[in-house]
Amino acid sequence: MCAVVASIGSPAQSPLADSNRPMFHGAIVEYLFPEQVTLPSGKPSTVTLHFRVAEGYHINSHTPKDESQIPTTFSVPESYGVRLESSSYPHGEDYTLPLDPDTKLSVYAGEFTIQTRLIAERGNHLVEARLRYQACDKSACYPPKTIKVPIDVIGK
Repeated sequence: MCAVVASIGSPAQSPLADSNRPMFHGAIVEYLFPEQVTLPSGKPSTVTLHFRVAEGYHINSHTPKDESQIPTTFSVPESYGVRLESSSYPHGEDYTLPLDPDTKLSVYAGEFTIQTRLIAERGNHLVEARLRYQACDKSACYPPKTIKVPIDVIGK
């Protein structure tokens, strides 16, 4: 199991600001691409989203092995003219914590993709989708975080 670390105070006091930990442009998970997609309006279309987890970290997969762990989830708010029909997540990699070699976790590390099926109304829609995850390193887990996943969706 991972211990959750909470930070209070200035960023200099945050465990993520510790100079011994790698930083990744201020975020542990980065959305890579696509920035823009053109879809046939009204029809479900597959869009593959690419993400990267900073070196030295992992995030729980969409299907963690322990129900107390927070799964990685992707969502699209309904008010954007684009609807998320479904998401398909990769299988997590097995990960063993150095402090608990008997426990196997299901995680994403490095680059991973999420296959989505989106349905767009006709027009141009700037979607602020979201990826929610819980990041950990080899000794601690951090509070869950949600990042924005901006996608310009053009429905034709």
